[in-house]
Amino acid sequence: MNPFIQAVINANEEIYHLISSGINNALAVETTIGAGGDISTLLDIKAEDIFVKHLSSFGKIESEESGIIGDGTSHIIIDPIDGSFNFINGIPFFAFCFGVFKNGEPYYGLTYEFLTKRFYEAHKGKGAYLNKKRIRVKEFNQKNIIISYYPNKNMDLEKLRNKVKKVRIFGAFGLEMCYVAKGTLDAVFDVRPKVRPVDISSSYIICKEAGAVITDENGDELKFDLNATDRVNVIVANSKEMLDIILDLI
Repeated sequence: MNPFIQAVINANEEIYHLISSGINNALAVETTIGAGGDISTLLDIKAEDIFVKHLSSFGKIESEESGIIGDGTSHIIIDPIDGSFNFINGIPFFAFCFGVFKNGEPYYGLTYEFLTKRFYEAHKGKGAYLNKKRIRVKEFNQKNIIISYYPNKNMDLEKLRNKVKKVRIFGAFGLEMCYVAKGTLDAVFDVRPKVRPVDISSSYIICKEAGAVITDENGDELKFDLNATDRVNVIVANSKEMLDIILDLI
């Protein structure tokens, strides 16, 4: 196996054993403000330490918790726990997000849903996979639309809800993007804006390789700088038709 991928797997296994000690224990204690501006838990800090230990030899690491660590030609972006608030409150929907960029372009993405052991990954140009099985966004069906959203104050939510069948809001944007990639959700978007590049760096390439459309609030191709502080508007949809429905209401 590729040494890099093996190191990622080893790190995930170590964090899984850490989490297996139980939700709502000392790991959920809030500790400090991370580089991204949010409160970090003890689990965030410990998970970051584990990944730095396993991956620092492969390139420069940028984390939501500590900012930039080390140097190298590859730019490794990690969000140790996507959905920290869920973890703190005992809601079993959170994941580790890990993206690799080369020359500013997405190269590899991995999002690991710890409790279900769902391993989403994608290499540029090689498709998206869930536990080694190829995944694709689902075909658009206007009678069966399921979305997650984080709206701004100007959106007509009642009008939006009238255009979809169900709304499910999970509270971990990077992981929700993977639910679009595997065909569970038709779309997820955040136009508050609250999403940071570290939140989407792994799932971005997974969704792209799965056939998703990813844009900003104007419907233009999403562009972002690799850092832990910027906030961006993001729309992830399974089709142009789904995107148009969202854009019409923003």
